[in-house]
Amino acid sequence: MRTARDGAVLTVTLDRPDRLNAQTPATWTALAAVGASLDDGVRVVVVRGAGRSFSAGLDRSLFSADPGTAGGLGELGRMPAEEAQERIRGYQAGFRWLRSPGIVSVAAVQGHAIGAGAQLALACDLRVLTEDADLRLPEATLGLVPDLTGTSTLVELVGYARALEMCLTGRPVGAAEAQAIGLATAVVPADGLDAAVGSLVAAITAAPVLASRETAALVRSAVRNDPQTQDAAERAAQARRLAELVGGP
Repeated sequence: MRTARDGAVLTVTLDRPDRLNAQTPATWTALAAVGASLDDGVRVVVVRGAGRSFSAGLDRSLFSADPGTAGGLGELGRMPAEEAQERIRGYQAGFRWLRSPGIVSVAAVQGHAIGAGAQLALACDLRVLTEDADLRLPEATLGLVPDLTGTSTLVELVGYARALEMCLTGRPVGAAEAQAIGLATAVVPADGLDAAVGSLVAAITAAPVLASRETAALVRSAVRNDPQTQDAAERAAQARRLAELVGGP
């Protein structure tokens, strides 16, 4: 994995194109480290995959039943439940930070986004897909469950019934359907991905930084707040904005 910083924009690239950016525990540890190292100057994080796929999911080596395979399913399955859950908690930390206060995350998705790859795209606030992209959550069909923060974000985006159907069947969701059901922010030709992501990032960073962050926080909290709590959050945020604009207390 590699990172590149351009002003307020940090780009994180999965860089195993020969393996379709298949993920390992090292991937998740590296992602978590990026999240832990963010400074206040970062406003947008772009997550992308090198080559022809965003991420084809777990590296096949992790499916080994051999308990000696570090981070493999065999090793996890033989751990006491509490220890296995703590290990998975660490893996989840590589995904959950992508909705941290202060940043907006954008997934630039081409080709396959399967399993852990789909969950990485779902972990981001926004997703730009190429026309050939497809997302799939096949964990249940393999005797597993999505465990990298994917279920909560999927239900937020598409609702309970559709999320349940997608997770239980593991079927591919193409770019056109993803846009229709709210998974994709935009769908573009393959050769237009960079330009589309660049335009979106430029639009996000054009707004004053504090107003942008307050607005993002409000939209995120609206998913779970009751109307009265959300109304109060809007009032408090606007009071802060007005005071800042006029130099008040």
